[in-house]
This record gives sequence, C-alpha cells and structure tokens, in this order.
Amino acid sequence: MRNFSTTHFLPGAVLLAILSGPQQASSQPAPAPVRPAPARPAVAPQPRPAAVPRPAAVPGEQPAARPVATAPRGGAACHNGMSFDRFLSELKQKAVAEGVSQRAMAEAAPYLVYDQSIVNRDRGQRVFGQVFTEFSRNRASDGAAKNAQARIRMHQAAFNLAEKEYGVPPAVIAAFWGLESSFGAELGKLHTLPSLVSLAYDCRRSEMFQKETIAALKIVDRGDLTASEMIGSWAGELGQTQFLPTHYFNYAVDYDGDGHRNLLSSAPDVIGSTANYIANGLKWRRGEPWLQEVRAPQNLASSFPWDQADLTIKLPRSKWAQLGVTFADGKPLPNDDLPASMLLPMGRTGPAFLAYANFAAYTEWNNSLIYSTTAGYLAARIAGAAPMRQPSAPVAQLPLNELKELQQLLVRAGFNVGKIDGIMGQLSRTAVKTMQIKYGLPADSWPTAELLARMRGPRAEPAAAVMPQAR
Repeated sequence: MRNFSTTHFLPGAVLLAILSGPQQASSQPAPAPVRPAPARPAVAPQPRPAAVPRPAAVPGEQPAARPVATAPRGGAACHNGMSFDRFLSELKQKAVAEGVSQRAMAEAAPYLVYDQSIVNRDRGQRVFGQVFTEFSRNRASDGAAKNAQARIRMHQAAFNLAEKEYGVPPAVIAAFWGLESSFGAELGKLHTLPSLVSLAYDCRRSEMFQKETIAALKIVDRGDLTASEMIGSWAGELGQTQFLPTHYFNYAVDYDGDGHRNLLSSAPDVIGSTANYIANGLKWRRGEPWLQEVRAPQNLASSFPWDQADLTIKLPRSKWAQLGVTFADGKPLPNDDLPASMLLPMGRTGPAFLAYANFAAYTEWNNSLIYSTTAGYLAARIAGAAPMRQPSAPVAQLPLNELKELQQLLVRAGFNVGKIDGIMGQLSRTAVKTMQIKYGLPADSWPTAELLARMRGPRAEPAAAVMPQAR
C-alpha cells in the first residue's frame, strides 16, 4: 500500500509508484503501540491452513520458489562493499537483538536469499498514464461498489464490530479491500522474505527494508504466518489489504478468535486489522466525512479563486458556500465551520470534491492523488453516494513528452519538481499553480497547453514571490 509498483492493476498496493512517482514519496507515521485486544465475540472463525502451497508460475512473474540469482560481485556500495552474506549475517544479528528467536531465524533461513530480479523490478517501474476519470471508471464502477456492498453483507458481524471498536465505516474498509486485492483474489505469487532481504541489501531504500525484513521475521516468530506462507507482491507486502510487514506486526488483530493474525485467508482478521490501522495508524476521525463531490461555479471562471483549490488550504464549508460551491446535485452546502479543502484532480473543468480531515488517511495510505481520490470516491459510492458527474467535455491532457517538457521548464524557472518523468505529483502541481498565477491563468494546478506555450516563450524567471497564500 505504499511505495511500490508494477504495470499490473493488482495487487492495488503496487500501484503507488506508477501513479505518484518518486517526487511524492512521504514518510509514514510511526505505528502506534498495539493496545491489548479487548474481549470480542467470535466472528466467523476460519480454519488456519498448514501452509500456502507454492503457486505455479504465471506470465510476467517468476514462480514462488527460492530465488537463484546471486548478489552483485564487489558488494553494495552503500554497505562499503560488504558482501550479501556478510550483510545478511549482520541483519540477522539485528533481528535477534530485537527479540526474534533462533527458532524463527532457522525457519526463515531458506528464504533469506538474494534475488536480483526483485531489485530490477524496483528500479525499472514503468509509468502509468491514466487520468483520474479513467482510473476511477475502471476501479470505482457501479459493479465495484455493488461487489463491496455484498462483501459487507457477507461479513456484517465483523464490519459492525470494527466500526464500533475503531470508528471506521464499513465502506471505507471495503473500498481499500477491493482496490488492494479484489477481496483476496489477487495477492501476488512471490515469497516475501527474498523480496524484502534483496531490497534491504540494495542501496535505494536499504534502511527501510531492513526494518521490514525484521518485522516479517517477528510475524513468523509470533506465529501468525509461517515463512512458507508468506507469499505476496514482489515488493514484500502481505495480505488482502497489502500491509507492509511493520504495519502487519503492529496493527494486525485476531478477529476470528483462532489465536493467529492471518491477513492472507481470514476475512474477519482482514477487516479488523484494516480498521485498526486506519484508526490508530492513519488517525481516522470517528463520525466525520472524508470526500464529497461538489460543483464549482464554472460560469465564474474569471473570478472564482481557483488557487484556493489545494489540499494544503482548508476553508469552512460556509466559506465555500459563499464562493458558490454546492453539492454535485445543486443542493447548498451546510452553513457550518467544518474545514474542507477543494480537490480538483483534473483541474477546474474536471470533477470537484471537498476533502475533509479524514481524506489525509487516504493520502497516507497511498500518496498517489489518483489512487487516493479513487479510494475515497469508491468508499463514498459504497456508502450510497450518487455516481460522479462526468465532465461536459473531455478534459485535455498533455501527452507524456510535453509533460516532461513542462517539468523541464519549471526546473529552469527555479522549481523543484523531483524527477522529470511526466508524472505530475504534488511538487509539479504546486509549481504549475504558481506559474498559472504569474501568467494570470486560472490557478487550478492542472498542466495545460496554454501554460506550456507561455513557458516556451522568453526564459521564465523564478516565481517564488508569487507563491499562493491561503485566504
């Protein structure tokens, strides 16, 4: 659910880097201590399998078997040339120092091997070019909402208990569950430990994956999963809502009463654990909304303060109402002080939403704006919201080569946009808005041909002096 991608749609957790790119990377909040589980009524116990059989190979993925690729000769530069064997020995010592038993270490040993193909995948992620309306049409359709509603009915007791205990609505849990793994239908087919330890040895995110490897060993030691059962995405995420091992260890709960926290095959455990993570890891606010579709006054394009449409700017709903914003069906917004941001995932001519404090849980879960907005919208649809209004005309999108060119021009003008890759993450969107203000264009953060044409003119001067301010 965090920082990884492939070109597949599922598991949903691997969508992040495709949709957001390196420039949007964000740190995760430190996991809250897991409080002792209160006594709960039993919720649909499910038998724990002895082991998950290794699946056969599928096109595009290696079989779930012990990797045979060897570590680079000469060792990794970030480890002062240390060989993989030496690195692994030191990592094992760290794990033991953190309380992992020798029994768990011995069980995991056959899987603590280097796999260069995992590192190659991590470095060779390809760009995913769908815009929000296309992605949401596929992933948040009427059928997806109805399927999620059926799952809620199927596991009503677990959903009700999770909402009572953690304050997270069933629709929110079900939306993530469906997006991440199609309710467990697509979990990935690779052993987790080789992926984790290979990425730990690689220099790109070594410290992060050392922690994830140790967390996975702690999961084995606790008895939730065996080392052989740990099969998931190539990036090392586990379970039907694709938890990183640190989140699995800290937030997984035993909701079916069988003594194990099994997020691979126990639906109650998936529901309770996902609710626990959203509530305590992502700081969900009980009883508050997350995302609502609205309508901005298009006929006032010359005067409406589009620069205020930014997740970093929060205004009371009464203020948005004064500016002419209504619900999507034309009904007035409540005249209250509940703070909300205007979210325009495709600029002023595309869909518009009010994003509330709880929307931060979505951007923390996956910091891709396309994914997080789709997840919030899908949850709203599951909860009974009407289908999103489609734009009256197709929203113009610059092709990839022109998006890269625009980023290059923004860098020339003094902005930091991260990697020049054509992915318009938050840094690029902020720079676009600043330049729109400079040129007197509607400042909705959406890259347009008009802005590109203006910036192709005389060399753009640094625009730090016109950074937008909240009103």
